[in-house]
This record gives sequence, structure tokens and C-alpha cells, in this order.
Amino acid sequence: MFKKQEHKNLCEQILKDVASRHNIVMKELSVMPDHIHAVVSIPPTMSISKAFHLLKGASAHELFKQKPDFRKRYPRGHFWSPGKFYRSVGDADIETVVKYVQDQRL
Repeated sequence: MFKKQEHKNLCEQILKDVASRHNIVMKELSVMPDHIHAVVSIPPTMSISKAFHLLKGASAHELFKQKPDFRKRYPRGHFWSPGKFYRSVGDADIETVVKYVQDQRL
């Protein structure tokens, strides 16, 4: 997906824009070649499922719009896999989690 730095940068910008539109605070983001790591804060009235839906759906739509050739690789329109993983940072401090995500870029 994101082997080219140009594509990583585009994905990062799109995810940050989508998050901002929906009052999701993107505290840290690392776009990897085949997945992303993000530390976000969602509004108290938003479910985690809704946040994933918004971030994945809107970012895929915008990526396909800006990079039409991506559709050739994903002809069924599903850019992101249906899977997801999340966890609360209640058992770790935010600085530790942010550093973990930053270290993924190395």
C-alpha cells in the first residue's frame, strides 16, 4: 500500500484531515507499508467502532479520489482490511504509547 513516501505522506495528511473534521484528536500517527499505528482521542459521545468507520471509510474514499490507480489494486473498493485492533491506554501513560508509535517509523 504505502511503499512510496509520497503515498505515506498523502495517507497521513488525509487521516489527519478526516480526524479533524470529526473532532478526533490525532495525537500520533505512523503510516507503515501495510498498516498504520495511531494514538487518538475521540469525543466521549463517539464509539470506537464509529471512529474506525469514519477514519477508514473517509480516508479510503479520499485516497481513491486522489490516486485513481489505487482502484486497480483494490477493484472491489475495499482499501482497508475489515480487521482492526485498538486498546485503551489506561494501563500505560500517554507518553509511553506515543513513543511506541513514533518508534515504529524507524
